[in-house]
Amino acid sequence: MLSAKLLLAAVVAAAVLGTAFAATSLGSPAQAQKEEKLVQGHALESYTTTGDVLDPEHQDTRANPAEIDPDRYLREFNYGRTSTLPDGTTMREFTIIADDKQTLEVSPGVFYNAWTFNGTIPGPTIRATEGDLVRINFINNGSKPHTMHFHSIHEAQMDGVFEVIAPGGQFTYEFRAEPYGLFLYHCHVQPIEEHIAHGLYGVYIIDPKEGRPDADEMVMLMNGYDTDFDTENNFYTVNGIPFYYMHHPIQIEKDRLVRVYLVNILEFDPINNFHLHGNVYNVYRTGTGLTVDESTDMITMSQGERSILEFSYKYPGTYMFHAHKTEFAEKGWVGTFLVKE
Repeated sequence: MLSAKLLLAAVVAAAVLGTAFAATSLGSPAQAQKEEKLVQGHALESYTTTGDVLDPEHQDTRANPAEIDPDRYLREFNYGRTSTLPDGTTMREFTIIADDKQTLEVSPGVFYNAWTFNGTIPGPTIRATEGDLVRINFINNGSKPHTMHFHSIHEAQMDGVFEVIAPGGQFTYEFRAEPYGLFLYHCHVQPIEEHIAHGLYGVYIIDPKEGRPDADEMVMLMNGYDTDFDTENNFYTVNGIPFYYMHHPIQIEKDRLVRVYLVNILEFDPINNFHLHGNVYNVYRTGTGLTVDESTDMITMSQGERSILEFSYKYPGTYMFHAHKTEFAEKGWVGTFLVKE
């Protein structure tokens, strides 16, 4: 069972690791465990550790926290520019720009060559209703070839696999939004693990025509960062910044239905999962049905899997949510809900 005490005892400030970590030169976990380090915490005493040192407790001290904004991303849905076709179909038009030249501070003092859709990790959440015509004006502003591959039903030439877009190139993806459910998109240029690990991914939601019950809706995308390029993640997050929702709790209302669109895009690890404290949630796997698949407090997914989770809290207070893979939680994939009257 994960606790704040365990987290505090296990980890300390990543921002003050200096060249041992901020320069992303830690090497393999085995090498890290052989070296003892004395690390000075912000307002805490010094700790001696033999492992990777991270910080779940302190305030967000990144130089420019707006570069990746988990608060904004959580509840922001991009419905595109809408118009009505002569046959009455709603068309939703989006412009998505790929870039691979940005450097983002993914944790205090840790800088990473981020590959982005529209300048953010994750990319914008694209949302439509079943039957809409979706048009994506894709521009490759990067230095490498890129594409957009959407999980859903569409024609072969819209699949974003063989039609590789060179630097400076453009392409228009156009397809019907079908079926309803929770999907994702990502770059599909080889080596695919490189393009995904660097950040080229986002969530794609297709709502059923009849809609879903009113709820406090939010997106949680589970990802990670391999900042020393050894195909092992140094950080794990939900929505882009390690430990963000520990010191920025997600506020929700007691007794109100919460709907989480949960997507796993984690590279280099075979599974990821989501555990909710003090509650259980109804699971709609892939969101392609309106019947509950199970009620649980922990769901495990492989890369690319997703589920819609629905729940409400009976009692006010602060409740944790996190990966029930302890390594992931202690390296950033942990947060809290603040349930208010």
